Amino acid sequence: MTRSSQGAQPVVAEAPGSPAPAASADAAAPGPAGSRSDDAARAGRRRTSDWALPLLGVALAVAVFELAPRLGLVDRRFLPPASEMFRALGSRVADGTLWQPIGQTLQGWSLGLGTALVIALPLGILIGSVFLLFMSTRTIVEFLRPIPSVALIPLTALVFGAGLEGKWFLASFAATWPILLQTLYGVRDVDPTAMETARSFGIPPLQRLRRVVLPSALPYVVTGVRISSAVALILSVTVELVLGAPGLGQEINVARQSGAVDTMYALIIVTGLIGWVLNIALSAVERRLLHWHASQRERNR
Repeated sequence: MTRSSQGAQPVVAEAPGSPAPAASADAAAPGPAGSRSDDAARAGRRRTSDWALPLLGVALAVAVFELAPRLGLVDRRFLPPASEMFRALGSRVADGTLWQPIGQTLQGWSLGLGTALVIALPLGILIGSVFLLFMSTRTIVEFLRPIPSVALIPLTALVFGAGLEGKWFLASFAATWPILLQTLYGVRDVDPTAMETARSFGIPPLQRLRRVVLPSALPYVVTGVRISSAVALILSVTVELVLGAPGLGQEINVARQSGAVDTMYALIIVTGLIGWVLNIALSAVERRLLHWHASQRERNR
């Protein structure tokens, strides 16, 4: 018998048909490149669903508005098919009679929102920064804020008339409150530890306002601006409908009185599209301004 040499490893013969040895855990685990590709695939699917699902909802809504009058579920004298609404909208775009009312409505919206920003931002920062001022004006703010802006239309007609001034006043009044309250409570919500740290380092009040207060209150302010944008557009169109100020609201009223129901709905669609586009634009500005905020980082994952 031959003795094997010292330290030699035994050789194990594999039976025919036996499974191959399993790969090690390190070899089976996906590497960084695989993880990145998986993340990219998930991000791509999320981006696709972000635009595909809303488009699907819009297509279903258009189909309902198209089929309901044609099947006799509603009277097409009062709700024509969606194709007729889009046809009327296309004719208004083609003959160029749509752009002036849009410009007039956007003029009232921009003046109202801009005036609200000029009034509400500094006032909210001032009231929120001084506790005594905050407590002394709280009752006044809570009394004026719930007043429906539509209830001021008769007063607006008497004082400012049915022109741009009345639209400007009501849109400004209604849009001021969301920005004011959001700014006020955003300033009040600043972390006291951050303020005390800034004071201990000897940072002047204006620098504390710029470096500590405003960044902390900015998410509140941006939310208030988005709410006020919608409110200013609603009040602009309302004044045009009720008082007859030039704009989309006046055109909707004229179409209703003349029996052009398809044109009336077409103009209503335009009003909704304007609000949608403004909201998208303000959302883009919000993402740009708050790219450092936790909510935006979570959204971008």
